[in-house]
Amino acid sequence: MDNITELNEIAVPRARTRDGNAVNTVKIGPRDELRGTLRVEGDLRIEGNVEGELQATGDIDIEAGARVAARVEGRNVTVRGELHGNVVADVKLNVHGTGSITGDVRTPRLRVDDGTVVNGSITMQAEPGAPAGD
Repeated sequence: MDNITELNEIAVPRARTRDGNAVNTVKIGPRDELRGTLRVEGDLRIEGNVEGELQATGDIDIEAGARVAARVEGRNVTVRGELHGNVVADVKLNVHGTGSITGDVRTPRLRVDDGTVVNGSITMQAEPGAPAGD
């Protein structure tokens, strides 16, 4: 049986610790598929297949073996799998080992390891409120 979830839009509430940090993490497993828009108050970990749009107030991790065809927006975005779509990383974008991105990137900080692929335009701007030169 296929694990296919088709959504128009879903919002996931954020759980908080006493100090106010998010503890909510949503995971799309290696045998899961998602089609649609997913908005998460917290972190998002993708191991399966996604098509549509992903937004998280926290970090987004696209793991090795994951296939994502979506617009992706999060605080820190890490790509180890295959991503086809534009990326907005508010703090930093990391592309590791087996990772590939085909799409435009907007982030203030970027790390691209040897052997990875990034095809598209890259726009880097300072984080809002950050001093110049950091």
